[in-house]
Amino acid sequence: MKTKITKKIKPLVKIAGILSLSPLLLSVALAENEVRYATEKVGDLDIFYREAGDPARTTLVLLHGFPTSSQMYRKVLDGLQDDYHLIAPDYPGFGMSSVPSPSEFNYTFDHLAAVMGDFLEQKNISNYTLMIHDYGAPIGFRIATAHPERVNGLIIMNGNAYEEGLSEKGWGPIFDYWKTKETALGEKIAAQVFSLEGMKWQYTHGTKKPEKINPDNWIIDTQRITRAGQKEIQLQLFYDYQNNVKLYPQWQKYLRDHQPPALIVWGKHDAFFPESGAAAYRKDLKKLDYHILDTGHFPLEEEGTFIISKMRSFMKKISAKK
Repeated sequence: MKTKITKKIKPLVKIAGILSLSPLLLSVALAENEVRYATEKVGDLDIFYREAGDPARTTLVLLHGFPTSSQMYRKVLDGLQDDYHLIAPDYPGFGMSSVPSPSEFNYTFDHLAAVMGDFLEQKNISNYTLMIHDYGAPIGFRIATAHPERVNGLIIMNGNAYEEGLSEKGWGPIFDYWKTKETALGEKIAAQVFSLEGMKWQYTHGTKKPEKINPDNWIIDTQRITRAGQKEIQLQLFYDYQNNVKLYPQWQKYLRDHQPPALIVWGKHDAFFPESGAAAYRKDLKKLDYHILDTGHFPLEEEGTFIISKMRSFMKKISAKK
């Protein structure tokens, strides 16, 4: 890992109250303080996940967006593992989880959320804060509304729950696809969105310094989205996204009724989910830490240091209440 060893040792020294550890204790302590990679069998699916920190501590569940995977949270896992338990799964069809064919698996947000719910159950994670980005929002809100008593708070990063948060410019072709589901239109959308240039654009559009965005992001995502069956999988989810919009009133009621503490960190130049989507949360949430950032759809890539600092403060308050 890139984190300097001194950064990892520092909290250990503070906790132990000593200036040095034996080589054996030091190796064990560092092993416990690193990101772990594993799979969990959920039904017939292998769900890949990244996990860091002590499971006995306050848990943060990280739900990724399109077109990426849990790798988008690598900075968060590295930055907060000293104080919190973090877990970031890949959905079926994404990242390194199983990719069943559309004939074997119904690719809807209801189904993805059900699998993620089962994953959390199997991992005995029943009390947590949710971080939601892009597709993580419709998945996370389904989980939250099913078990509101389990959710301690929400960290919302360009994760939409309001119709005013859907950009006509970014969603226009998909709005048309919802009406007709025409094969030719689906092919056109796929050719634009799933191309290498399309993937790069999603990461760099609206950023202050696009030359500083790691190209590994769109190269890895392009490799994965060009796998066999992916076009059909992703177009099914594009088509099903309209059912998320139908659930917006239910999710907004959840926010009004339960008032989960929330942190919003939102890239204002997002072509898909504009700033108006972030502002809409203010209608329903009273306990809201609100930050609009001068960046694009993936705020962690350019504003990771700021976001993680706000997350740490937010999670500290959550932990204190527990």
